[in-house]
Amino acid sequence: MTRDYPEAPVPAGHSEPAPRRVRGVLGGRTVFDTTNARYVWEWPFYPQYYIPVADIDPDVLVDEDHVQHLRHGPARRHGLRVDEVRKPSTVRVFEDGLVKFDWDALDSWFEEDEEIFVHPRNPYTRVDALRSTRTVRVELDGLVLAESSSPVLVFETGLPTRYYLNRTEVDFSRLAPSATETACPYKGRTTGYWSVRSGDTVHADLAWCYDFPTRQLLPIAGMIAFYNEKVDVFVDGVELERPRTHFS
Repeated sequence: MTRDYPEAPVPAGHSEPAPRRVRGVLGGRTVFDTTNARYVWEWPFYPQYYIPVADIDPDVLVDEDHVQHLRHGPARRHGLRVDEVRKPSTVRVFEDGLVKFDWDALDSWFEEDEEIFVHPRNPYTRVDALRSTRTVRVELDGLVLAESSSPVLVFETGLPTRYYLNRTEVDFSRLAPSATETACPYKGRTTGYWSVRSGDTVHADLAWCYDFPTRQLLPIAGMIAFYNEKVDVFVDGVELERPRTHFS
């Protein structure tokens, strides 16, 4: 299929300095506080933070005496210990003095004084939310799930355009609420997910919303989006080809 959006611009293994203060917190304790973090792309779509070992509280690291050979080089595996909190096998200390933490091993990550989610925001990725008057219709198995002539279009490097529609233009009789919650480094945490009923089939988690998105994405607040990969989207009457992504 022909891709109609920009792909990730750097290869795996790419590294750059991160010009911002980065902190990690576990059990109420600051595990590291650095202005010398590095972005490291372990795969092309987004980077991880690698932290200088000199900026880590040494009392929280537990050496597990195990060497792993990873893309970045040999690393000694460590766990984390903060009072009664234990996070075994969640830290890799590389020979060049950089350290990689499993993201979920920490309670919170901060860039400057703002909490971040899921992974660092990619400095090569741009996310724009733009109001539009194009007519967007969403269908599944011939059932119209939503139709709007006032959508907000979200353009994100490496992903197809997402179409956010007003709640009043969505047929909630076809939707069933789900307990799913996800987070996005650019938009924040979702506040709703819905599955779609089509006959006797339930298609899980096809739609979502952010009632309280990050300030950069405020135009999508309270609106509903569907995975283009899993539904049929028509824009100004033209059916779009379903994109193939890691969400497919």
